[in-house]
Amino acid sequence: MNTPNKLTVLRIFLVPVFIALFYIYRETYISGIVFAIAALTDTLDGYLARKYNEITVFGKFMDPLADKILVLSALTIFVEQSIISAVSVIIIIFREFIISGFRLLAAQKGVTIAANFWGKLKTVVQLIGVLIVLFSNNIPYLNHFLNIGIYTIYASVVLAVISLCVYVYDNIAVVFGGNSEEKLI
Repeated sequence: MNTPNKLTVLRIFLVPVFIALFYIYRETYISGIVFAIAALTDTLDGYLARKYNEITVFGKFMDPLADKILVLSALTIFVEQSIISAVSVIIIIFREFIISGFRLLAAQKGVTIAANFWGKLKTVVQLIGVLIVLFSNNIPYLNHFLNIGIYTIYASVVLAVISLCVYVYDNIAVVFGGNSEEKLI
């Protein structure tokens, strides 16, 4: 297993650590540090994979999955803590399922569909929003930043919808093209 893939696996293992620290210490900056480390592994594994040409099938599949597990874990905690609306997380989950379905259908045709600019931007905005919430929630002198984090997360929901629309538009022919018998519905 190469270094980028090890970093992806590390990110997955850091999720339960992040969750446990959030609930054990209730001081979200401690779990925020773990979340930040996990988020940095996402940037680092992609950089190393491209730089050293170590892109693997495992990495193509697990890297985005690890990102989803990390972000959705934090967002689910925020819903439970009444920090953000459940509707926003449902929209993000809906988007992730649709795009994963597209990728699976394309893979059956031997096509790999890469993430688009909007999807990458959505991920960056989500990570920033989560980090702002984690580092400002329940810390009196930083609490005024909490709303900035919440609004940043809601901005990522808008980006999730935009990226889904662009993704479907750009890839509908790949997924449903080639056979006139296949219908969208």
